[in-house]
Order: sequence, then structure tokens, then C-alpha cells
Amino acid sequence: MSGHSKWATIKRQKSVNDQKKGKTFTKLGNAIAIAVKQGGGVGDPASNFRLRLAIDAARAANMPKENIDRAIKRATEKSAGDVQEVLYEGFAPYGVSVIVEAVTDNPMRTTSEVKNIFNKSGASFGQPGSVSYQFKHIGRVIVKKDNKTFDEIFAIALEEGADDIEEFEDEVFIYTSIQNLTKIKDALTNNQIQVVEADLIREPVVTANIEDQEKLEKIENFVNILEEMDDVQKVYTNLQ
Repeated sequence: MSGHSKWATIKRQKSVNDQKKGKTFTKLGNAIAIAVKQGGGVGDPASNFRLRLAIDAARAANMPKENIDRAIKRATEKSAGDVQEVLYEGFAPYGVSVIVEAVTDNPMRTTSEVKNIFNKSGASFGQPGSVSYQFKHIGRVIVKKDNKTFDEIFAIALEEGADDIEEFEDEVFIYTSIQNLTKIKDALTNNQIQVVEADLIREPVVTANIEDQEKLEKIENFVNILEEMDDVQKVYTNLQ
């Protein structure tokens, strides 16, 4: 998985900057709402690990507690039935595979807006299943090394069932099955290791390699435009 850690670090830094635009809390609120809905309407993070991940992400972004509580309440009430997760697949410029995760109360509107971005960017909007087979849905935990060595973190994560581990500068990236994600996160926290991020991601198993800088900038611009949408939660590509 070499190289993904650097990209994740850059994207996380970008996410911090995006908070200034006022959209982050809306996206986090939607992530909380969909986590409750996917968890069968359970609003207790102790019994809903997806909700727990969403709340942790919200707290990491300094989302006020009242905003978090409001999002949970909204999701456990009737209005949560109007919110749903939608997945879009296709090809970015130059044939790079892309998956877009969105949460919306109006799928027709969101689909139209996403298609419009694809069309204007020289991308190709695909059918369900057109590229999803090129990705696997896994868990990822990012931690700070601080006063721990890579070997110490490696040993803890491996003991709890991690599948792959790599380091990048002062951080360690731990990849695992979805089932082991919470267990690994808790074990690291209990060993006084700072967890920067714990989330579910789509890791490409088939990658595309593009070295031309102009082409890379066009792809990045396309991804950035998608990420600016209020309804869009995450965008994944198979770019190496």
C-alpha cells in the first residue's frame, strides 16, 4: 500500500482547511445521520460502531457537542428516513477509476449535479458496478508515533488483527478488516497512542499510474470539484 499514506496525509490537511468554508459540519452531520440509519436507527455509539466513528471524526474537527447531538436526534426521528447514502462510479479524466460517496435527501438532484461535474470535466459517468470491483472496503487507523516506536505500534496493531501497516514521517497507517477496526483503535488508545483518524475507506486493488503533471492536475481539479459538493462525503480514485 506504499504511497497511500502520503496522499491521505495531504487530503487530511486539506480537510482541516476546508473547515473554514463552513461545509465541514454539514458533511459531518450527514455522516452521523447516515451512520444511525445504517445502524438500524441506533443512536447509541456504544452499540453502533459506524456512529462511533462518525462522532469521533466530528469531535476531531471540533464540531460542537450540540451539533452532534442534534444530528443524532434528527437521525433517530422520522426525518432520518429522507436521508440516504448514494454511490456513484465512473472514470475521471484519462481513464482513472473513481467512486463518489454521497449522503442526500434528494437523490435525483444529487445525481444530476454529479453527472454535470463529470460531463464538464471530461470524465465518464458509469453504471453501478463499473469500477467498484477495483476497490475493497476496509478500515484504516492513522496514529501519531510521538514517544512510541514503529515496532511498538506494529506489535499492538498486529496482535489485534491488522492486515497491513506502514509509516510515513511521524505517522503510522494501519489497514484492517472492517470487523477489527474498532478493536484496533481501542487497543491503540488504551496504550496511550494518539489516534488521528479511524475510518472506513475504499482501497484500490487495481491502480492507474499517470506521471504527466498536467494530467494529474486535471484529475485533482475534478476530484476537488466533487468534494466541494455539500452532499459528497468522500471521493476515491485508483490513481497510484
